[in-house]
Amino acid sequence: MGKGRFAVSAAVALFAVLALAACGSSSDNGSSADQAQIKQALTAAATSGDPAACTKYQTLKFTEQTSGPAKGQAAIRACEKDAKSTAAKSLDITDVSVNGDSATAVAKATGSIFDGQTLKVALVKENGQWKLDEFQGFENFDKNAIINAVTALGNQQGESAQANNCVKQQFEQASEQTIQSAFVGNDQQAQQQLFGPCQKGSKGG
Repeated sequence: MGKGRFAVSAAVALFAVLALAACGSSSDNGSSADQAQIKQALTAAATSGDPAACTKYQTLKFTEQTSGPAKGQAAIRACEKDAKSTAAKSLDITDVSVNGDSATAVAKATGSIFDGQTLKVALVKENGQWKLDEFQGFENFDKNAIINAVTALGNQQGESAQANNCVKQQFEQASEQTIQSAFVGNDQQAQQQLFGPCQKGSKGG
């Protein structure tokens, strides 16, 4: 299991958790049209499994942030390749705030690698279309929840027990700051610490 493959799969799961559940609340700011399109963008990026969502509903900045070390067209290709890899069961939206051509959303995910986590996401409006622009981080980060989710993702993707246990141990030993940096800041050093020692024996047995 190469660090890049697992890390990219984990990061790609980010936009897959952003499906809007029917429940949840939104702030009153922003037009109803903006609110509706923000929900549409989040839902399409999260649930469609359509490679086109990587450019239609995400900025390049967001795609690079959530596609491991890849940049530019390589990040887009990585996103498109893994578009169908994971999906959340639901997302409980607690706040959507619109300020001109910028917006933020806070939501708690159920399912996927971010199961049980409350996420903060920024969006921007480009040429009349709202797009995911930045994963801003976690609120009340739950380390145990993400360890369980990473392990489940490895099982789902057919990782070997040896590789999956290795990743679990690396996450258990890492600080919360290191784990968050790997996802939020696309920190290559943090990703290497979490996944690098587990590159061998990723498939089978």
